[in-house]
Amino acid sequence: MKGKSYMVVFGSLIAAVAMLSAGCGSNSDAAGQVNQEPPTVDVTAAQAVIKPIPSYIEATGSLDSDARSDVAPTIQGKVVAVNFDIGSYVNQGDVLVRLDARDAAIRLEQARAQLEQQRQSAQQADAGVDQAVANLRQTQARLGIGDGETFQIKDFSQVKSITAQLQLAEIELRRAEKLLETGDVSRAIYDQRKSQRDSLLGQLDEARSNANVAIKAISTAQAAVESARAAAASAKAAIRTNEAMVSQAEKAVNDNVVLSPLSGYVSEKGVEVGEFISPNTPNTKIATIVRTSTLRLKIDIPEQNVGKVSTGQGISLQTSSYPDRNFAGRVVRIAPGVDPQSRTLSVEAEVQNSEGLLKPGQFATVRITQSKPEPAVMIPVSAVKTTGDLNRVFVIRDGIAREQLVQLGLLEGDMIQVKNGVVEGETVATSGLDQLSDGVFVRQ
Repeated sequence: MKGKSYMVVFGSLIAAVAMLSAGCGSNSDAAGQVNQEPPTVDVTAAQAVIKPIPSYIEATGSLDSDARSDVAPTIQGKVVAVNFDIGSYVNQGDVLVRLDARDAAIRLEQARAQLEQQRQSAQQADAGVDQAVANLRQTQARLGIGDGETFQIKDFSQVKSITAQLQLAEIELRRAEKLLETGDVSRAIYDQRKSQRDSLLGQLDEARSNANVAIKAISTAQAAVESARAAAASAKAAIRTNEAMVSQAEKAVNDNVVLSPLSGYVSEKGVEVGEFISPNTPNTKIATIVRTSTLRLKIDIPEQNVGKVSTGQGISLQTSSYPDRNFAGRVVRIAPGVDPQSRTLSVEAEVQNSEGLLKPGQFATVRITQSKPEPAVMIPVSAVKTTGDLNRVFVIRDGIAREQLVQLGLLEGDMIQVKNGVVEGETVATSGLDQLSDGVFVRQ
């Protein structure tokens, strides 16, 4: 009896131990289940909102310099100095290349010496003109005439005086002839009157000869003036010829120095010290200089958007070199027609590039701003997680982060447009994105 009771008690103890063991096993499983629950991540969040943003059309384009110059020599010669290299920045008027200018300098000195001689000859010719004019004035003064006046022999003072005396002598002679016929005067008186008249005739011929000599003197003086003036004109013409020769010689000297035609960067170098260059050699090029302070953006506008583009419109562009930065510009030129092959309109915009970040030849994504804004879903930039070409956000619903692929649009300050993937009013995580994945519990 006692043995049977013992066995019962012992069995009860074993059952109790088994039940205890079973109970302990259940607690261990529960603890394991608790440890396998996803962790809760603390985040900050923001709501997607609707904001009006500038509307735009998208296109592609390429950047180019707004000015480019291939610098070539104008004369031949040996290069003695090169003051640039590829990538050098040069200002307009900077010396790029110097040629050997010794022969040109010698020719210039010779031309200048010859010009000085011609100037001295011209001074002497001018002095000859002054002297000839003075002689003419003296001759004219003796005759009492001025420039442009015609001198008559009868107006010569000696001719006029003798002519008056001769007229009186003729009258006296005629009176004496009549008185001689009537016997009122003697022949001796008649002969005296006749002799006096004949003497005056001889004096008049001599006076006329003197007048002819005076007229010839004026003609000679006038011819001397004309000759002196011709010599002076010839000397001045020689001066002009020699001045042209000096200018040509100076140009030849200056042409031995090749200057930069504009301010910009050297993109190509085609000459070295010691080379002999000539403008007659095909494709002779010293350097290529491009101006990059302002760039031209050549944009291809699809045909359906032609009516949305006009000069003066603002544009923004992005390049792969600076994906997080927008550069501003303005439409300045529009082609008159659409390309029949590509069905696109060629448009040019000017983009300021004072920092020199943009380079000619770069490809750009372009947005041309329209005048009417449009509503857009906007979220903070900090809510976007970018991996490669994919953009993700984590939308918070009922305390759980839901991963969502999104297409982004315009960047406005610290907010960015979401074209799809998020709607107005949805809450997105703005911090702790690296700790989030789809389905993670979050606490705001």
